[in-house]
Amino acid sequence: MPEGHSVHRIAMQFDRDFVGKTVEVSSPQGRFSPGAALLTGSVMKTARAVGKQLFLEFEDERWLRVHLGIYGAWDFLGRISLLSGDTTASGSIGAPRLRRAVRMAETEREREASNEIFPPAPVGAVRVRIATATAVADLRGPTACEVLDPAQVEAVLNRLGPDPLNDSGPNAEERFVTAITSRSAPIGVLLMDQSVVSGIGNVYRAEILFRARLNPHTRGKNLPRDVADSLWSDWAHLLRIGVETGHMLTMDSLDPDAHERAQAHIDDRHWVYKREGLPCRLCRGEIIMEVMAARKLYWCPTDQA
Repeated sequence: MPEGHSVHRIAMQFDRDFVGKTVEVSSPQGRFSPGAALLTGSVMKTARAVGKQLFLEFEDERWLRVHLGIYGAWDFLGRISLLSGDTTASGSIGAPRLRRAVRMAETEREREASNEIFPPAPVGAVRVRIATATAVADLRGPTACEVLDPAQVEAVLNRLGPDPLNDSGPNAEERFVTAITSRSAPIGVLLMDQSVVSGIGNVYRAEILFRARLNPHTRGKNLPRDVADSLWSDWAHLLRIGVETGHMLTMDSLDPDAHERAQAHIDDRHWVYKREGLPCRLCRGEIIMEVMAARKLYWCPTDQA
């Protein structure tokens, strides 16, 4: 499932290439045709990510809310701006062609597509297509995709926990700390609860808990406040790295060679995630995997005793 950094980068892509422009919205698959009819021909005003959810604002106080869920992804095609962490050149001269194709899901994948005529024909079950004269965004497989009015948007936002990229102040941190330390559920469950904190998924959960050397079964109400404070700070730190690089890089202080490997290979980016049966990078004990909150959890029973 795409985690918070991916959705923030999707919002950034929309902000650079779609916001302020009149867009044509369609539903090649057909399932979103009524919603597309409400949005097409209007100007996209803002793009905002809150945790794992994307909110696109259009004229006439209409919003498109998208939650990618496990299988959803956005494909960006055409004259697509480079985001930080991108390596492929962008831009073209003359008639629009597919200079870049970028899929944004849990991991970003790029390909050059400079020989294809713009706009491309939809491929597969495209729920929503948002198009300008030079760029296209295709949405596939979302869990949620709906048009909302401002009151409905506010109701959704009120159900979500704080996102440190939207609010890094003391009030957001206090909301998080209070939600954690007032509940008896295990911290490994609480970090995945989007009403507690927005954006943390399976990867960041495992990595944040390891970085804190915290047993995932520790009950929230048993955590000292300073430990809860440090979890919030570390989430904000890792989220910023993810947005800046496009990678969930959770290992700090890497030497230049190790950092280059981490950028190139996902297996070299994490302390414990998807490393069950392998030796811990610190104590050399065995990393284990168990199911918690219906998702696989990876942790070191020695360092996180």
